[in-house]
Amino acid sequence: MKVTKAVFPVAGLGTRFLPATKANPKEMMPVVDKPLIQYAVEEAVAAGITELIFVTSSSKRAIEDHFDSNFELESSLIKRGKHELLEIVRGILPEGVSCAYIRQKSPQGLGHAVLCAKQLVTNEPFAVLLADDLIDGGDRSCLQQMVEVFNHSQSSVIAVEKIATSETKKYGVVDVGGSHERIANIQAIVEKPHPDKAPSNLGVVGRYILTPRIFGLLEQTTQGSGGEIQLTDAIAKLLKEQHVQALQFLGKRYDCGSKLGYLEATIAYALKHPELAVEFKECLQGFI
Repeated sequence: MKVTKAVFPVAGLGTRFLPATKANPKEMMPVVDKPLIQYAVEEAVAAGITELIFVTSSSKRAIEDHFDSNFELESSLIKRGKHELLEIVRGILPEGVSCAYIRQKSPQGLGHAVLCAKQLVTNEPFAVLLADDLIDGGDRSCLQQMVEVFNHSQSSVIAVEKIATSETKKYGVVDVGGSHERIANIQAIVEKPHPDKAPSNLGVVGRYILTPRIFGLLEQTTQGSGGEIQLTDAIAKLLKEQHVQALQFLGKRYDCGSKLGYLEATIAYALKHPELAVEFKECLQGFI
């Protein structure tokens, strides 16, 4: 089976970026000249995804508008001869790629957000991408690497990276039985363990490929850490029935759910932007 559908949980309140996110979705915050959600969508499309499923809330209409056509804007660009900008606007959603939107009526955690997409995913493997995690994978995006692993194994794949032991309380953490391979079978997974109880230093990041069995397990999952339905808890149940693999992806992750990570991503992407790199580097040197 091939992975052609991706779920984007975008219903969160973005409280860490208030007041910037009071009226604007955090996923629409720009890194240089593109919003975070567009980077995630581009990563998915590059990996062969053709159906984008956004789990939204009532305050996230800007995301729908971003991926929709804007006749007034396009008409204005045509009249003004701004053909390069017109191509950029029209290329936000490539041909052959469709969008669907479903509401998460109340914030009940990542697991609940994924479960909301059940009727649109149906009985197929699917990807989950969290736009907060901006991942620069170079020539092969993180999701492309994961799809390659899935195509070989036909089992669920979770992206992980090495984290500081002191940071385990912020992540789902996997046990791979002491394996040092980039791809390893997961033995156990724990949500936000205390450093003293963490099974390893491999933290889960916001990229998953899951088999449809996860939906039935999410329906059986009760509230866990933080009083929310945790995707990690359902994956722990999935491990009892199916193989789940951890992939230490190649690339650099920026935690854009934090202010520092967001600023770091902005600097990194500006320094490689074809129009800005040289002048921005000079600007930075002036500040330093």
